[in-house]
Amino acid sequence: ATTVNRTDCANLRAKPDIMRLTMGLFRPKKHILGTDFAGVVEQSGSGTSRFQPGDRVFGMDDSGLASQAEYLVISDKKAISKIPENTPIEQAVASVEGAHYALNFINKVKLNPGQKVMVNGGTGAIGSAMIQLLVHFGAEVTASCRPEHKEAVRKLGAKRTIDYTQTDFTKDNERFDYVFDSVGKSTFFKCKPLLKKKGVYISSELGPYIQNPFLALLTPLFGGKQVRFPLPVNIQHSLDLMHKLLGSGEFNPLIDCSYLLEEVSAAYAYVESGQKVGNVVLKMRSSAR
Repeated sequence: ATTVNRTDCANLRAKPDIMRLTMGLFRPKKHILGTDFAGVVEQSGSGTSRFQPGDRVFGMDDSGLASQAEYLVISDKKAISKIPENTPIEQAVASVEGAHYALNFINKVKLNPGQKVMVNGGTGAIGSAMIQLLVHFGAEVTASCRPEHKEAVRKLGAKRTIDYTQTDFTKDNERFDYVFDSVGKSTFFKCKPLLKKKGVYISSELGPYIQNPFLALLTPLFGGKQVRFPLPVNIQHSLDLMHKLLGSGEFNPLIDCSYLLEEVSAAYAYVESGQKVGNVVLKMRSSAR
C-alpha cells in the first residue's frame, strides 16, 4: 500500500513552479509517483542483511520512490523500518508521510509538558498526526476543524477545537507557545497575536512570496516572536519512533478512505478536492498480507 498525499499532488502538477527544478522543466522526469510505502519484502540483494523476504516493512523518501506501483526496488540505505507485528499494512503506511512532517514541526522547538499549541488544520494527514504526537510529548492542544469533525479531533487528543467555518482561529483569546499551521493557509503576521512573548510560528508551506524561509532567518534577530522553517530531515528517526508508537498502540492514524491502484486517478481527484480527512490510502491487489 501507499498513500496519495499533498506531496504527490505537488509532484503531479509541478506546483509551486519551483518544483520544476526537480520534477522536470517542461515535462515530468518521473512517470510513476509515490513517496511512501508499506508492504512485504519479496527479494533482498546479496549485499544486504537488514531485511529478508517475508519481512513486513514501511518507508518513505519525499524526493520520490515510484511507490504507486505493485513492486518497487529500494536501497537498504533508504529510510525503512519493520512494521510492528499486529499493525495492518494500510495503518502502517498512513503513519509515515504526515507523521514525519508533523515531527519536523515539533523537533524545531523545545517542547515542554504543559505548553499550549494551536494546530491549524487538525484533520489533515499532518495535522491529525501532529495532534497525537503533541499529546504524546505532553502538550495541550487546540485545533481548528470543521464542526462535523470535532469529535474525531477530540479523540486524537485535542483539548479544545475551533470551528473555522464560523470563527477565525487567529482571533482566539488564548495565547499559545506555538502555532503550527499544518495546512499552510495562514501567515505569521495573522497568527502573531496568538503567540506568547517568545512564541514560535511554523507553517507547512513557504507562505506568500516565499516569506517563511526569510522570516525564519530574520525574526530570531529581534528576540521576540519567531518563525521557524520545518525542513523535514532524518526520515529514519521518524520511522523508528512511529514503529514504537504503533507497536505500543499510542498512535492511530486517521484514514479517510482507500482506493485500488487502478483507481489512482480518482484518488488524486479526491485529494486535490481538499475534502479529505487524514490519509487516503492506495492499495495494491497483493497487499492482503
